[in-house]
Amino acid sequence: MAQRGGGRPLPLPERAADLRNKIVDRCEQLQLQSAAIARHLETVLPAKDQGVLNAANAARELVIQRLLFVGNACENEEQRLLEKVHAEEERAHQSILTQRVHWAEALQKLGALRTYLVDMITNLDDQALVCAEQEIFERTELAEGILEPQESLKLNFNQTCVQSPLLHRLWASAVLCCGAGSQEIHIDEKTVSPHLSLSEDKKTLTFSPKKGKVNLDCPERFDHWPNALATLAFRSGICAWKVSVEQSCAYKLGVCYSSVPRKGSANEGRLGFNAASWVFSRYDKEFKFLHAGQPRAVELLKAPAEIGVLVDFAGGEVLFYDPDSCAILFSHRENFTEPLYPVFAVAHQSISLVQ
Repeated sequence: MAQRGGGRPLPLPERAADLRNKIVDRCEQLQLQSAAIARHLETVLPAKDQGVLNAANAARELVIQRLLFVGNACENEEQRLLEKVHAEEERAHQSILTQRVHWAEALQKLGALRTYLVDMITNLDDQALVCAEQEIFERTELAEGILEPQESLKLNFNQTCVQSPLLHRLWASAVLCCGAGSQEIHIDEKTVSPHLSLSEDKKTLTFSPKKGKVNLDCPERFDHWPNALATLAFRSGICAWKVSVEQSCAYKLGVCYSSVPRKGSANEGRLGFNAASWVFSRYDKEFKFLHAGQPRAVELLKAPAEIGVLVDFAGGEVLFYDPDSCAILFSHRENFTEPLYPVFAVAHQSISLVQ
């Protein structure tokens, strides 16, 4: 019971006024909580539902397209994977449905509680309101257990359900052996580092420890690290190109966004040490895949004379392979959101694009 500083109880009107203020504050909190849940029901969950539907459709298309490369031999694998996609879609839809029911019930409870509290304030006199204090706060305690909606991975479609070692190997072999997506690549002279020289046919990069005389103010140019970009970016489909690396024991090759850092000696300007580049790297006898400063070792029995790069936009994958054997050296999955430029770096001898 509310008391004055001296220990005496507050008069009834003051107690009632204090209680009304507390109830008003609680009503405002409930209103905000209800608004958040309503937005979750009206916006977030429908968007999640549509996102799962879109992701499931994209996954089906990816599975079907890749299996067409290898024909009837993959019928059983196709069926297995499509069933996993369906099961994952059903799981995600069920999670969304469960959330929708849960939050609809929570919203209903909060609405009923708010109506009850408003009724208490409106219809009870001071004496009755104070007498109902315990009941009021027992009922409001129930709402405290209703938390606001949080982001949950269970509401998303899990793309890993379509990953299959068999499908991946068969698809990659079929693409590489038939030369699908092969592109004519030229290096953009405006991007070439002063440590590199470019051949007349725009296909060979040669390293020099001394900087050449070039315009370092050119915004496209890498002014410190020995990097260079191709002239054109790829935006869709399957793209592939090959690079001769047999003369060099220090190089990088792969893909990047146009936003890759080009100025200064900071570490983030090195290919594979930022979030905008994905590269296969060799330094002496060490081979690695690099992205965002996270190296992943690649174990090779011998150094390849050529390295092929394959990018699949629909499948979200960049793949490095040995053109002589069609063996996959390394593959990485990524949801590419911007056009990709072929990118190169060389710190020993030279590397060349292969026709």
